[in-house]
Amino acid sequence: MTRVALVTGGTRGIGKSIVERLKADGLKVAAGYSGNEEAAQATARELGVMVIKGNVGSFEDCQRAVSEVEAELGPVDVLVNNAGITRDGFFHKMSKDQWSDVIRVNMDSVFNMTRQVIEGMRERNFGRIINISSINGQKGQMGQTNYSAAKAGMIGFTKALALENARKGITVNCIAPGYIDTEMVGAMDEKVLAGIVGQIPVGRLGKGEEIADMVSWLAGDRAGFVTGCTLSLNGGQYMVG
Repeated sequence: MTRVALVTGGTRGIGKSIVERLKADGLKVAAGYSGNEEAAQATARELGVMVIKGNVGSFEDCQRAVSEVEAELGPVDVLVNNAGITRDGFFHKMSKDQWSDVIRVNMDSVFNMTRQVIEGMRERNFGRIINISSINGQKGQMGQTNYSAAKAGMIGFTKALALENARKGITVNCIAPGYIDTEMVGAMDEKVLAGIVGQIPVGRLGKGEEIADMVSWLAGDRAGFVTGCTLSLNGGQYMVG
């Protein structure tokens, strides 16, 4: 039976690379998005996947989106919680909206999406939940108390949920990418970007395909003994023992 994967934030950047790889692996894939219709339709045409619009910060939207995916493709076997936003600013100047928006989209979304699929995974005794965190959730980052808090929260969520579901054939893991060559990173000031690359021991930005390769492995049968882990893909920029 062909397995079904749902990737939030799946029509651009890292998410699109993940969708492309899982589709190439033979899965039926749905790519979630929130507002960029042009990117969504381009992804649907280019990759031949289902695209589903919704706000991951809304429990009801996630409920609807998962229902639509399952009606068209079947029960979700692999969930990749990738959607995220930034609203950077120093904490002493941060507004309530800057804090709440990031926590809602980056952290609450992990509950909102996972809650829709976990019972079905437990009933079927199989599931793969892969949460895309960040290097800044591990080491912190100036100007990103909101983002770092949300991404660190994903790591704790991953460990606890992994313990609860290990005997049900469900693995829950986290990937913490460093700086990846995406449209968002590419839009940074050249001097700032050069400074970041200078801090990466391998001397370059990561590629979306490299994150997708790890997702592909975690989503497969051979990763059944790996759960509760946070895998750091950052070119050596931050080494976690």
